[in-house]
Amino acid sequence: MPLPINIHDLLRGKPVEWERLEFKEGWNPEAVLHTLCAFANDLHNLGGGYILIGIAEDNGRPVLPPVGLDPARIDAIQKELLNLGFNAIMPYYHPIAVPVEVAGRQVLVLWALGGPTRPYKARISLSKDSKEYAYYIRKHSSTLRARGADETELMSLAATVPFDDRFNQQAKVDDLSRELMQDYLQQVGSD
Repeated sequence: MPLPINIHDLLRGKPVEWERLEFKEGWNPEAVLHTLCAFANDLHNLGGGYILIGIAEDNGRPVLPPVGLDPARIDAIQKELLNLGFNAIMPYYHPIAVPVEVAGRQVLVLWALGGPTRPYKARISLSKDSKEYAYYIRKHSSTLRARGADETELMSLAATVPFDDRFNQQAKVDDLSRELMQDYLQQVGSD
């Protein structure tokens, strides 16, 4: 499934990390888990976010060319993501993972939509002895543990999905417009 953004345009546009975008130089399961949880909670109803793994950042800006990931590790990382989605975040949550080539290097893009059964909580630590969970949110370019007023606000969003992100249970395949979908993907420059 193609991403609904053009990753190359995104990187050339001098982006900075913000509430919908995070750069990770390498695979760090715990840090990625916390950011996925924050995007799933989607505190400000922005539609989740993107984590670009294999791209370092300097003051919130991507460092190009990217560091990249070992292509032989991408499948293992995706399997580890699947395991994290079942065993380290509650309720279950899985982003869309898309390997992309940027400047001849492999980058893994995680598209983490706002989750339909929020609030989500993730394990604080992935060590074997740790079983404690916490809620995470995005504030500007940071992933933070929700506390106080932020946690209260997050709880008020429990199981409320923004209208545009809701599934229409009565929709049929015939209701979809292939032309509108193609126009949109073409407009955003999706592969």
